[in-house]
Amino acid sequence: MARIENGQAQYRTDILAREEPLEIKLAYGPRGQRQSRSLAVTMRTPGQDEELAAGFLFTEGVIGKAEDIKEMRHVGDALAPEARENILLVELDEELPVDFEKLNRHFFTSSSCGVCGKASIDMVRSVSCYFPRRNHPLIHASIVQAMPEKLAQQQALFECTGGIHAAAIFSPEGELWMAREDVGRHNALDKLIGAALLQGQIPLRGQAILLSGRLSFELVQKSVMAGVPILAAVGAPSSLAVELGEEYGMTLVGFLRGQAFNVYCGVERVIF
Repeated sequence: MARIENGQAQYRTDILAREEPLEIKLAYGPRGQRQSRSLAVTMRTPGQDEELAAGFLFTEGVIGKAEDIKEMRHVGDALAPEARENILLVELDEELPVDFEKLNRHFFTSSSCGVCGKASIDMVRSVSCYFPRRNHPLIHASIVQAMPEKLAQQQALFECTGGIHAAAIFSPEGELWMAREDVGRHNALDKLIGAALLQGQIPLRGQAILLSGRLSFELVQKSVMAGVPILAAVGAPSSLAVELGEEYGMTLVGFLRGQAFNVYCGVERVIF
């Protein structure tokens, strides 16, 4: 790499965040009639693939609990050695119904997907199992202000590369419970929620989640699915994210930097 500074070039090595595709395949159906089908491909930072898959399947409404997954294993052995772990097969419970046509209609993608706000919110309502509890929990403004610094101390990959997103679960007292990193901000949150699901900690009705990037609709949607009452981000929210947060009584915090932050909805949970 060439580093250009003050018109001079210095040649040095740089550490980059790994980014590789992960194909999530599902095995489903009753015994004797099992089917295997590819569900999605996402670009992710390798590692914690089981958490990523579990979180993705849960936040998209494919599964409702950890027990719906019987086994997860990488099945890319026939590929090149460097890509052997890029296909993950998720064996679902034989009794769990899977409707791929419904999944194709109801998957929540990016804010550029063209789905109108009301339709998107209605889809969340139709599949979500958990919702935040009204006016619970309460969190002090000073706790919120301290969260980004605590998360930064856990971001080993970001410190090395500067090109990775993070998501973390905090208690209302400011204790960082768990953090996950990934090149994709959706993946970081899916890994976090997936880890909580596999550890039996869903719903997250008594915790707060902090995101290192902006606050988009799909990140609010994933958090609603896990019952998260307080969702904070260092960046800006979208209008649809705020609309969804208001619909489900969430507290949405944006522009969380230094000693200031904006509360876009659910301000009653924040103690000043």
